[in-house]
Amino acid sequence: MVTSPPADFERVADIEPLDVDGVHTIAVGSVLWLIALLALLPFLETLRDTDRLWWLWTCGAGLGIGLIGFVYCRRRRNAIRRQPGNVPIETSQFGAAG
Repeated sequence: MVTSPPADFERVADIEPLDVDGVHTIAVGSVLWLIALLALLPFLETLRDTDRLWWLWTCGAGLGIGLIGFVYCRRRRNAIRRQPGNVPIETSQFGAAG
């Protein structure tokens, strides 16, 4: 007979959370949007003829939002580092997926 744990029972993983500031993750994502934008540029006429020009605009928007996020994350990381008593945030070598 298998018994189930009580209703108020919670399992907590014995894994420490990663101390990631997000700068690397945002930078990689922005570079990928830039690559996609540049890869679509040679097909500009084809995209226009097939009503898929929005693909190019989507890449541009992703790149723009990524750049805003990059600036935000860098400012946040630098502000945290300037506070006295705080341990500097170390970025995981594996990024946010770590």
